Amino acid sequence: MIENASTRGARILLWLGALIFFAGLQSAQGPLIAAESEQLTAGKLLVASNEMKDQRFFESVLYLVKHDAEGTLGLIINRPMAKGPIDDLLQGLGAEATGSPVDIIIHYGGPVSSHQGFLLHSDDQTLQSSLKSPNGIAMTSDTKMIQAIAAGAGPRQFLFAVGYAGWAPGQLEKELKANSWFVVPADKELIFGKDAAEKWRRALDKRQIRL
Repeated sequence: MIENASTRGARILLWLGALIFFAGLQSAQGPLIAAESEQLTAGKLLVASNEMKDQRFFESVLYLVKHDAEGTLGLIINRPMAKGPIDDLLQGLGAEATGSPVDIIIHYGGPVSSHQGFLLHSDDQTLQSSLKSPNGIAMTSDTKMIQAIAAGAGPRQFLFAVGYAGWAPGQLEKELKANSWFVVPADKELIFGKDAAEKWRRALDKRQIRL
């Protein structure tokens, strides 16, 4: 079946609108809860414990892209929301479609900036604006990287998310005793793996602190 321009446009708006609506609902529920560990650094995973009360983060796993004196930024890596043509995503982001046959999965990345997209990816391909973190991983919010993926010239591994999770300076440190999260080592196989339903359990198996 061949779509005309109006039908395709309506589908793009419906798909992206659903993503923004979902992210908006999630962002209205309040701040992050807590993290537990003295090993809290960029490049680690935050894993929700069984004590997690906030449903936004129930059985969630976050990759910490940044943790320093300016604050903390992380992306949820196991909450896929939708899958569709990467050209539809590019058009929804205001970029030119490439005619690519590639599909891309959209994840819920967190409650902050719920209308903004973030690409977590291996650092074999980066832009000047990319934020590099440990483990050979970077984060890019420039649509040029999405276009590169559509053209088959992007990073080998990637995960696209809408929104992110953020903490103010010192906030996580003050909540270390809340026991809502575990902090565990990260690896690319877990982060970029296709089986999102298993990521939480696999991340829990990595924990090195007592329950």
